[in-house]
Amino acid sequence: MDSMIVLMAQHMTVTAIAEMIDEHDTRIWRVLEHYVTEARSNEDFSKVKSVGVDETSRAKGHKYVSVFIDLDKSKVVHVCEGKDASTIESFKTDLEQHKGSSENINNFCCDMSPAFISGIENSFPNASITFDKFHVMKLINEAIDKVRREEQSHNALLKKTRYVWLKNPENLTISQNERFRSLKDLRLKTLKAYNIKLALRDFWNYKNPLSAEGYLKRWYFWATHSRLKPVIDCAKTIKQHWNGITNYIKTKIDNGILEGTNSLIQAAKDSARGFRSTKNFIITIYLRTGKLKFNLPT
Repeated sequence: MDSMIVLMAQHMTVTAIAEMIDEHDTRIWRVLEHYVTEARSNEDFSKVKSVGVDETSRAKGHKYVSVFIDLDKSKVVHVCEGKDASTIESFKTDLEQHKGSSENINNFCCDMSPAFISGIENSFPNASITFDKFHVMKLINEAIDKVRREEQSHNALLKKTRYVWLKNPENLTISQNERFRSLKDLRLKTLKAYNIKLALRDFWNYKNPLSAEGYLKRWYFWATHSRLKPVIDCAKTIKQHWNGITNYIKTKIDNGILEGTNSLIQAAKDSARGFRSTKNFIITIYLRTGKLKFNLPT
């Protein structure tokens, strides 16, 4: 029975399993906790060198957990409650309890959270920080949206065009493409901000660090002289995190793998009708994304 519960829980909700086997869900959670804990006790993190970290909420408006992933193996290696600097220390402790070493961590990928940055600098002195390119592009997208909302207050043509500007050109639908073509020759502030975004997107394709830094400096000059306050603010934020952004050209690491893992986490969360506790949420994350080796009865 235990084997069946663990195997089913990797694809089904605990509520569905409880109904199927006519068992109370508290017993199912006890079974899952036992096998997840046992499997994690046998983990070996001695070869973990590149780590991505991001936070996700247990439910809308509820507590957060921080998820750490081995970027080389696309495997969640640690989950803990919170999203402050203490989560980095929690990961370090767990890493060392599983034959890992903080000195072996060469690269950390994260967003621009001051808590994550200070935690990494204090606990992993040998690690180079690379700021996740998806979070950087999110910043410029937020800036575009602010420009659009301000401009549409006196230009009705921009109403209902939010996703025209937030999507990449190749991802536009047919109707969105038609809408964009109808606007692209107008002297719009939003279009100007959009073109600055596309230019920033090109930065990530550089392979030579010196060329990439020169390009980003030219981009920064253009953005800060755009006379678009949200874009200028975004550029200044990038300037404040310059080294971690330009590090991408050397490390080529990002949290794309973690974003995919988050999709699995969100799917589990959305289908579970609540986990009753953060502990159960963490168990589910390990169960579905930890690539654990279970010693199940046969």
